Formats: sequence, C-alpha cells, structure tokens
Amino acid sequence: MARPAAALALAAGLAGPGVAQVADLRSTAAFRVCADPANAPMSSQDGTGFENRLADYFGELLDLPVTYSWFPSGMGFITQTLRAGTCDVVMGYAQGDELVQNTNHYYTSVYGIVTRRDGPLTTVDQLNDPALKDADIGVVAGTPPATHLARAGLAKNMRGGDLFVDRRVEDPLGDMIEGIRSGEIDAAVLWGPLAGPRVKDDPDLQFTPLLKEEGGPKMFYRITMGVRLEEQEWKRQLNSLIRRNQEGINQILHDAGVPLVDDYGKQVLP
Repeated sequence: MARPAAALALAAGLAGPGVAQVADLRSTAAFRVCADPANAPMSSQDGTGFENRLADYFGELLDLPVTYSWFPSGMGFITQTLRAGTCDVVMGYAQGDELVQNTNHYYTSVYGIVTRRDGPLTTVDQLNDPALKDADIGVVAGTPPATHLARAGLAKNMRGGDLFVDRRVEDPLGDMIEGIRSGEIDAAVLWGPLAGPRVKDDPDLQFTPLLKEEGGPKMFYRITMGVRLEEQEWKRQLNSLIRRNQEGINQILHDAGVPLVDDYGKQVLP
C-alpha cells in the first residue's frame, strides 16, 4: 500500500518553517468539524446524526460555536477538508489511519448481525452458526465481515453492497435493512454505529454484536477524532476533554443506539 509512504512524505514536507503555519490553521473562534453531509446516522447536514450531537457537546465544553466543512466521505475527503484548513477535527475516525493524527479513542464498537426479532436467526451470535447455512446475508463489500463469512463457508450466501458510494443518492446499508424487513434477505452483518441506531427502536428488527469471531480481520474498532499531523497541542486538548467527559460521551452514544464494547471487543458495555 502507498499510504504509509504518502504519510511519511507529508510529514517530511511539514518539517521546518511549515510546522508553525500548519498549527496556525486551527480556529480559536469556532469548533470547526469536517463531516460527510449524508452519512446518517453518524453525520448529517440537518444536524441529526450522533456525531453532530457529539460535536455540539464538545463545542459546549470548549465554549465555541460549531461549524462544518461538508464533503462526501471517501477519496479526497481529508485533502478537501482537514488538510485544506477549512476545518480542524474529523469526528468518528478509526484509530491507526495515517492520513490524520488520532486523538485517544472516545468509544469502541463492533460489527454485528441484523435479523428479524421473530425469525429463525434471532439467537445467532457467531458467523459459523449452522443456522446461517442457507441464509441470504447482506454485507458491505470490502468490510471485515466479508472475510469471516467466506471463512465460515458462506461466500455463496453473501449479498454485497458497495462501500464507497455517494450517500446523498445511495444508501446500501438502508437497502439491506429494508431487505431484512421485507424478507428479501435473511440477515445483514454491518458496522454497529451504522446499524445499531437504525434498529434501536424497531419493533421488527434487532442488532446482535458479534463478539466471538476468531482470527482476522478484527471485528471491533476504536474510534477517535482526527486532527492534522503536527497539531500536538490541539490533540492534547481534545484528549483531556475526552478523558474528563467520557460519561457524557457514552450517554450520547447510548441514547443514539450505538453498541459500545470494551477496548478489546469482547464485552458489551452496560
């Protein structure tokens, strides 16, 4: 992969006099958030996403108004937002990505399986469950569950959706959930923060975290905020806010229906 080399090249390019200029990009007059305008239930231009509510919470803690730089997630997102200096923080960024500098994680979540509450798959909590042998299973192409499903001998059962789409006009995850409701497919294995809030209050559907999968790739991820590579002071400030306000963060996520697990993806948090 070329990304590590690209990250090193960027870091080298920021050395010397340019460092101060990069650090100076951060606004002190607003909490400027980089976000996808149509990534519900995470972020939405109408402000209803749970990452929007978290941004509002951090704005209150910083005593700053919240503003947004909107751009569809995927190719070019970081270049057109954070690196362009139009915003200062990316909410909901997976730990370990070299395009940004990660804060400490503020939650950990997990992939899980969406099924009907009254169906034959209601007790499934592992992908090697024999009950899935003849089931049609939705999964987003290129995500970790696809590998686990194939390893369990369920490649023929998979009904794939695209990972990188313009969510302003396409909603593959929503289509899968509606497919379960209509009976077109039997289940879908989806990222918890995307699926959990959608079925939280649904009388017909349920989300079951997959905590028992063995082997890679991992099915749980620690979620951070992303800042520019050289902005150490800004990262430390956000880390302090996360540490001191974890209970409030968890409450917002819990209310939204985001499945929270421990840092090793083994146990659901109460």
